[in-house]
Amino acid sequence: MVAGAADMISRRGLNATSVRDLAKHTQAPLGSTYHYFPGGKYDLATEAVRWADNLTMSVLAKELASGPQAGLSAFLSLWRHIVLDSDFHAGCPVLAVSVEDLPDKHHAPRDAAAEAFGRWISLLAESLRDAGASPSDADQVATLIVAAVEGTVAICRAQRSITPLDHVTAQLAQMIEAVLPTPPTRTGAARSRVSRKLPDDDGHAAQRR
Repeated sequence: MVAGAADMISRRGLNATSVRDLAKHTQAPLGSTYHYFPGGKYDLATEAVRWADNLTMSVLAKELASGPQAGLSAFLSLWRHIVLDSDFHAGCPVLAVSVEDLPDKHHAPRDAAAEAFGRWISLLAESLRDAGASPSDADQVATLIVAAVEGTVAICRAQRSITPLDHVTAQLAQMIEAVLPTPPTRTGAARSRVSRKLPDDDGHAAQRR
């Protein structure tokens, strides 16, 4: 039910979706929906956002082990598949919930969305810092990655084209490279090794740093 609710919310949004719609979409008895989610669609939406959050976190955590570029590629591929596989009908349920005007007493889905975005940004920033980016650059680039991808998914759905995501992919990859330390060239590394060991005035090798 939770996975199905995430899918439906990503297509229609939360306010345009009723509990009956969610039950029908997930092929679950209406009574079971209220049994597991007594707060109705807002309880179910909260769990759907958390489900999408955990799915994204698992993908990011796995790929970021190979570095921020690998994590970025996986993050983009995740949303690329969602958009294309749904023929541009589905986007991100986390974004869908966060931009809706929810009743004050039913703010839990929005709170879950805010937490999800924060977790994604934090994980990306941590990877960038580990790769050598400054804390300030890491936080800013991580925030930009999430904001750019989420916004571009909406553009892709509106234009029914994946091209905007391709453009953003190229730019974000360059931005990551720009904030990471430049690795030494082969020639520079070789010269560095030679300079560490030069003969002194007595003809003996002297270590120099």
